[in-house]
Amino acid sequence: MYHARFKKSYYEAGYKWGDLLYNHGNLISNQHTFQINKERKKFANECLPLYQKYYPEVLEEIKGIADGQRLSYEDLCTFLLSMYCFELNNHCTCIALQDSHRIIFGRNSDFLVELEKLYMNCVYHLDNAFSFNGNTTAFVQMEDGVNEYGLAVGLTFIYPIVIKPGLNAGMLVRYLLEKCKTTKEAIECLKNLPIASQQTLTIADELGDIVVVECNCNDIEVVNVEDGFVVATNVFHSEKMKKYNNDNIDDWRAEERYLVANDSLKENKNCFSIDLIKGILSGKYGFMCQYDRETGADTVWSVVYDLKEKRVYRVEGNPSRKQFKEDIRMKLK
Repeated sequence: MYHARFKKSYYEAGYKWGDLLYNHGNLISNQHTFQINKERKKFANECLPLYQKYYPEVLEEIKGIADGQRLSYEDLCTFLLSMYCFELNNHCTCIALQDSHRIIFGRNSDFLVELEKLYMNCVYHLDNAFSFNGNTTAFVQMEDGVNEYGLAVGLTFIYPIVIKPGLNAGMLVRYLLEKCKTTKEAIECLKNLPIASQQTLTIADELGDIVVVECNCNDIEVVNVEDGFVVATNVFHSEKMKKYNNDNIDDWRAEERYLVANDSLKENKNCFSIDLIKGILSGKYGFMCQYDRETGADTVWSVVYDLKEKRVYRVEGNPSRKQFKEDIRMKLK
């Protein structure tokens, strides 16, 4: 897993990172996932005015990366702004729990083995934004993270049945981490932002307010905590959002992962702990991360945010084979 720190202005942070990669011979445009075509370019161009209205700062970072990479800004926007709207291979599991003693968020990211050396852990300290520690299979957009105020957010991707110009899943996660202190603030933001892709967003704050937001460009549904926990995988479960599921695709056993996590938490609702959530993510209670790497799929990182104790634990790889280690690079308030 590649580690990076981003400081100062959005443009400066982006340029420094893009230039560093360029000087080491690493060109983003040479990655086979860097897909540019007419459909994606048209969609990204339709998204641009919405980013300029709602999230112009992140465009400055993209411009900085493009300049540092000696790469077309339009092409980089096409790649990043259309993400989660055309790919079909992101999978993950989110869990959050709370009781009188603890508030814990956990997430497995399941993705392609061939790209695992490119995955990033990022610590952001940008001007006029909340600092956060986050993880991503790409860059700029985030898939999970916790900010300096103890707000944790993580996505699970849902195969796109409908899309419209707006902010995609990874950009939504980052937006919330940079601009919100609480779950209630995050929910209000989501209700007012244009959403491009289909996803769940699991959100937890240090007050113990935990939800799953199932959303796409047409609808948004807030699923509140029951029995002290929430679970999300790559399937909508609320009655309102079920109609947007696609049952004809390979979702990497998403419903099985959901049931394993849900049932394990129900059975252990009187003894929530860090060890329990790590055990679930590590596959000790049933199928969660036990992929056959020869198929090209695996859990590529696992993370646990202990919001009450203000600690971050991460496995850079599959948690059934590697140990969680504490990350102390960013202090939570």
